[in-house]
Amino acid sequence: MVIITQDMIKQFQKLMQDIDEPLRISFKNIHQGYPTETLVRFLKARDGNVCNAHKMLIDCLKWRVQNEIDNILAKTIVPTDLYRAVRDSQLVGMSGYSKEGLPVFAIGAGLSNFDKASLDYYLQSHIQMNEYRDRIILPAATKKFGRHISTCLKVLDMTGLKLSALNQLKVLTAISTIDDLNYPEKTETYYIVNAPCIFSACWKVVKPLLQERTRKKVQVLSGCGREELLKVMDYASLPHFCKRDGTGVSRHSSNRTADNCFSLDHPFHQQLYNYTKQQAAGASFKREFHVDVPEPDPVDARIANTIRTTFQSMGSVRDLMIYGD
Repeated sequence: MVIITQDMIKQFQKLMQDIDEPLRISFKNIHQGYPTETLVRFLKARDGNVCNAHKMLIDCLKWRVQNEIDNILAKTIVPTDLYRAVRDSQLVGMSGYSKEGLPVFAIGAGLSNFDKASLDYYLQSHIQMNEYRDRIILPAATKKFGRHISTCLKVLDMTGLKLSALNQLKVLTAISTIDDLNYPEKTETYYIVNAPCIFSACWKVVKPLLQERTRKKVQVLSGCGREELLKVMDYASLPHFCKRDGTGVSRHSSNRTADNCFSLDHPFHQQLYNYTKQQAAGASFKREFHVDVPEPDPVDARIANTIRTTFQSMGSVRDLMIYGD
């Protein structure tokens, strides 16, 4: 594991002194008052290579400017029924905070179908949650807990994961590439829960291909993981699928209740959606959204290709793409 030194940071800071004004404005939206800590994230993502980290950050800023990412929280997905359909098929939400103040995000990896809307809507929804996390949730947590908080925990529910067609690989690859190149080192730990037997076969292939820094972040827990997760968060912050005995069905059993953090009716999604509507009310720019997905890192592209080839030989799988951040 590379150690980020003050010399690396100073070299990086010097390279960032002469960036253009649009990039400088976007950088402020990224660092939220903590520019040095942000440079450290990009240095970690490039194993301490200052030139590579600088290129990564500049490419990220250009991507943000070209795709108007700084305005994405004012681009509401409407009508509400469409956004509800996105929520019902892209199972992501925030369930609470860890005991150390890190936001806890839940992901229904096994039962997300991505079949109710176009790719652009799923990418828009995903990026909006990233931006809301980084610009609203994390600064509020920093203020509340009295220390800089810039990362989150992710609990991935594997209920429903099965060998099937690779029809979701395009969406998963796009999301993973966006996170890998533009939101690096934002996840402290990935907790895998409710893993069916097929996950063992998936994990044996994926684990050796992951970068060491990502591999060390992944913890595969027994069953719903409740006992282990209660060591790092209170019961109230557990995702709904970790409060049940056994694996159960986590997609529709309480999909319209406020307890289900995947649902549009959950407070997190209500707050996010209301925030975007408020921002959109005063916006004068184009609200339609299309994002250019960056070319994946060559190493990650090889990983994705290896996963695809391996599982096609097995009969194919809707795989979990966690190697990004």
